[in-house]
Amino acid sequence: MPGTQLTVTLSPQGGAADAQAVVRALESAFGAPDEVPADDRATVHTATFAADPDGRSPGDRPADGGAPVGAGRLSAPVTVTVQGTPDAVRRASETLAGAFTTRDQGTASGDQEQERQLLLEP
Repeated sequence: MPGTQLTVTLSPQGGAADAQAVVRALESAFGAPDEVPADDRATVHTATFAADPDGRSPGDRPADGGAPVGAGRLSAPVTVTVQGTPDAVRRASETLAGAFTTRDQGTASGDQEQERQLLLEP
C-alpha cells in the first residue's frame, strides 16, 4: 500500500541516547527513519519509517534473521508507541522484544492501522 508508514513515539526517562538506541534497533527491520532523536531537552521523540519507493511498507521488508544491529542498552525505561499497519506494528514489537526487555501496555486497532504501547526496560 503506497504511503504506508510506521510512526514511533518515544518517551525516554534517560534522554535522547535511549531514544536513539530504540531507533537503531528498529533500523534492522525497517531501514533508516526520517530523522534520529537528538535533542536531550525533549521529553518526547518521534521517528517515521516510510514506505519504500516501490510501495512496500516497512513491515514488508524481509527480516534479517539476526539480532537488531547496534541496539545498545537503555539507561532508564522508555515508553514506546508504534503505529502503522498491523504487520508493521507486529514486526516492530517483535524487533523491540528481541533487543530489549519489553512489557506490552496495550493495543488499539482501527480499520487499517494498529497502535501498540510498550515499556522498554534497562
